[in-house]
Amino acid sequence: MSVPLYQAKAEFFRMLGHPVRIRVLELLQDGPLPVRDLLAAIEVEPSGLSQQLAVLRRSGIVTSTREGATVVYELAGGDVADLMGAARRILTEMLSGRNELLAELREAQVAAR
Repeated sequence: MSVPLYQAKAEFFRMLGHPVRIRVLELLQDGPLPVRDLLAAIEVEPSGLSQQLAVLRRSGIVTSTREGATVVYELAGGDVADLMGAARRILTEMLSGRNELLAELREAQVAAR
C-alpha cells in the first residue's frame, strides 16, 4: 500500500522542521562545506549537528563526501535551494503584511484619542 502524496509531503516538511536543519540548508546553498565550517557558522554542539546532518542525509536532501579526515556536505539538488528561496519570499510577504496591519492599528489608536 502506497503512502498518499499529501502524507509524503507532510513527512517531508516535518523532516525540515528543525532550526539546525534549516540553517544547514541555507549555508549549503552557496556550495559544499566541511563539517568544521558548518559547526563554526551554526554554533551547536558537534553531536547535535551530527544528528541533524544524519537526518538530512537519510532523507536524501544532502550528500556527504570524505576528503581525507574531512567530511564535506552539499545539497543533493538545486530544488532545495529553490525551496529555501521560496520560503524566504513567503515569510517576507507574511511579515510585511503584519507590518501593514500594525501600522493600521497604530493609526486607528491615534485617531481614537
